[in-house]
Amino acid sequence: MPPSFSFFTPADIRARLPELGALLQDCVLDGASIGFILPFDGAASQAFWTDNVLPAVTRGVRLLLVAEVDGKVAGAVQLDWDTNPNQAHRAEVRKLLVAPAFRRRGIARLLMQALEGRARQLPRSLLTLDTRSSDHAEALYLSLGYVVAGSIPGYALAPAGDRLDATTILYKQL
Repeated sequence: MPPSFSFFTPADIRARLPELGALLQDCVLDGASIGFILPFDGAASQAFWTDNVLPAVTRGVRLLLVAEVDGKVAGAVQLDWDTNPNQAHRAEVRKLLVAPAFRRRGIARLLMQALEGRARQLPRSLLTLDTRSSDHAEALYLSLGYVVAGSIPGYALAPAGDRLDATTILYKQL
């Protein structure tokens, strides 16, 4: 069955918090470099959604787009446009997540395409993001037309806490 996509409201986030928490935790446990260090438990994962994402969605400065397959949360991505007045033309893509069990089905690509469409409607003409250098996500972003602005060595501690990884900064003009 193909995935379905919806922008979650604050009520949706609260109602689906366990599933969103499991999505984030599964991705971190699978090695995703998305800001968290092991050990990473369910409580910390749910706290991210309630303390970080929910307030921004409630304030109307972030969108949470969720992909579902057979009624299960399979992936998510965020669009953050909480910018200064001189940056009202841009937004940041945050936390592209696809559960390991749902990977290799094109869900990440579809999430990004839908998010870009919504960014155009805001209207935002520039998207930025960062990703671990040489990560599989970097190839996805490049295939979607994102351009490398540069990389920063030793930018973030790897999820296992055993090394510092570089990050690549990318942008796309819509």
